[in-house]
Amino acid sequence: MFLTISTTGTPERPATDLGFLLHKHPDKAQAFSTSYGKAHVVYPEASVERCTAALLLEVDAVALVRRGKGKGRGGAPDAALAQYVNDRPYAASSLLAVALSGVFSSAMKGTCQAKPELPARPLPLRVEVPALPARGGADLVRALFEPLGWTVSAEPVALDTEFPEWGDSRYVSLVLEGEQRLADALRHLYVLLPVLDDAKHYWVSSDEVDKLLRAGEGWLPDHPEQKLITSRYLSRRWSLTRQAMERLELVRLAETDDSAVEEIDNAVDEKTDTEEKPVPLAVQRRDAIVGALKATDAARVLDLGCGQGQLVQELLKDTRFTEIVGVDVSMRALTIASRRLKLDRMGERQAERVKLVQGSLAYTDKRLKGYDAAVLSEVIEHLDLPRLPALEYAVFGSARPRTVIVTTPNVEYNVRWETLPAGHVRHGDHRFEWTREEFRGWAGTVAERHGYGVEFVPVGPDDPEVGPPTQMAVFTVSAQNTKDQNTKEEKAA
Repeated sequence: MFLTISTTGTPERPATDLGFLLHKHPDKAQAFSTSYGKAHVVYPEASVERCTAALLLEVDAVALVRRGKGKGRGGAPDAALAQYVNDRPYAASSLLAVALSGVFSSAMKGTCQAKPELPARPLPLRVEVPALPARGGADLVRALFEPLGWTVSAEPVALDTEFPEWGDSRYVSLVLEGEQRLADALRHLYVLLPVLDDAKHYWVSSDEVDKLLRAGEGWLPDHPEQKLITSRYLSRRWSLTRQAMERLELVRLAETDDSAVEEIDNAVDEKTDTEEKPVPLAVQRRDAIVGALKATDAARVLDLGCGQGQLVQELLKDTRFTEIVGVDVSMRALTIASRRLKLDRMGERQAERVKLVQGSLAYTDKRLKGYDAAVLSEVIEHLDLPRLPALEYAVFGSARPRTVIVTTPNVEYNVRWETLPAGHVRHGDHRFEWTREEFRGWAGTVAERHGYGVEFVPVGPDDPEVGPPTQMAVFTVSAQNTKDQNTKEEKAA
């Protein structure tokens, strides 16, 4: 990937001031490591009259595939060919945007200790990006950059110059010219490069809203394509887009009223608003599970049916859990869990603590043996009742961790959910939901059959009539049963 930034100057205001703004000396060729390769900064020309800084990003295509866990360009797990044949090492994208923010972070913030007056001064800039993916074509490129004061040249790149009848590709050769502050120009590029590509190479989480608003300060609230920019930058995640749009509207209103955002957004006084907000049941459930695991001194934990990795993420926050394995039959769920946990950006020591594996709980699996504890959180109700004995044996008979924690809905509590129609279960995929008596009967039978003791813990508000919304059973194998099991295994060997 390649991008150049050029400016012109005079003896009074030399073009080489660009080097001070970028914090990169024109006489040096510098290299910087990034998540997916190496970024090089060089100056093809540096004189009083004209100065050009070039950013070349060398993408390690193999590392991109490995860290992407086999995902294709758009994150689709079945796009196998796209792992190896795609434009990411060559065409400007979110990879280049991240490199811009890393290599030129001080310039993007508008700081220059050597010449503090420079960041506020507009410069005659020329930005060139030879290969820019533009989903929307040259018209969209102009619609995004021209309202910001740029003169735009976006020439479509032919699919193949030898075969002009094939038409144009989705790429353009971009040239931007205009009087701009360098910090503004860099922030325009940081946001709009991935917007035009309409894809990102990393998982978009809630912190991306803050990044967008920081980079968009001063120009995004009034941009005519604000909604499209926000939606694409946040990978079309509607909840994040809505959050960003609401905050942008507050900024626009504050600017119109010549007020601070805090003065506009004053509907709630946090100092006087002491009403406690209800803790979501999912959070209460995770807290209860973590508390039970801590009470058993478990260090190596299995999250069976880990789904999108919420519990694994919570366990990683506590260093007492030295090994956490998430197991799920769904590759899509594991892909989402990997993104949630940011496995591709996780430090080496942290990464050693966690592993995600595909597996069915209806079959025995040697990989699951030898762990301190296993968690089945909101899992059993997704199985058909005739398949429960297979799961029971795979977990309690074969894997046989010292502790097993099982949570499941209490169907009696459903009458307390105002939005749940009578006779309906809480989720469309639930095959059953048990009363407290039914759950205790099943858990007691399992414990007796496999040599465990079992205790029951309410999760959520314990209603005196219908009980808690979630019921939790904590199975603990006795020391004698563990000894007997080890003796059996030694004899069998």
